[in-house]
Amino acid sequence: MTVEELYRQMIDAWNKHDAEGFGSLLVLDGEAVGFDGTQHTGRGTITEQLRAIFATHSPPSYTAKIVGVTTVTTDVAIVRAVAGMIPAGKTEFDPKLHAVMRLTAVHRGGDWRIALLQSTPAQFHGRADEIAKLTAELAAP
Repeated sequence: MTVEELYRQMIDAWNKHDAEGFGSLLVLDGEAVGFDGTQHTGRGTITEQLRAIFATHSPPSYTAKIVGVTTVTTDVAIVRAVAGMIPAGKTEFDPKLHAVMRLTAVHRGGDWRIALLQSTPAQFHGRADEIAKLTAELAAP
C-alpha cells in the first residue's frame, strides 16, 4: 500500500464509522490530535475513543483531498491533505468543519502505518476568500 492509499483507507474507515478499521491503520504507539485539540496516544485508546464517538454520534463524512506527500526517509512520509464535511440533511459544505490534515506515516512490518494524525480547523480568520477557495477545491471533482 502507498501512503496515499493509507490516507484514503483512514478517511474511508471514518466515513464508514469503522473504529476497528481506523485503528488497524495505526502503529501500536500511534497518536491522533483531533479537530478540537484532543490528544490520544496508542492504537487501543484511539480505537476505543472512535468506538465511543461512533456509538453516540453520527459525524458527517469527510470529503478529503491529498495536496502533497513529503518523503522524509525511505521509511517516513508526511501526507498533506485538506478535508471538509457536509452535515446530515445539508447539501453544501459547512466551512466551520474544514480542516487541514497531516498524516505522518512510517513503514513498519512490511507496510505503511499511521504514526501521527493531526487535524486542524481551517478557519482562515478574517480571510473569507481563503475559505471560499478551500470550499471550491473540496467541491471540485
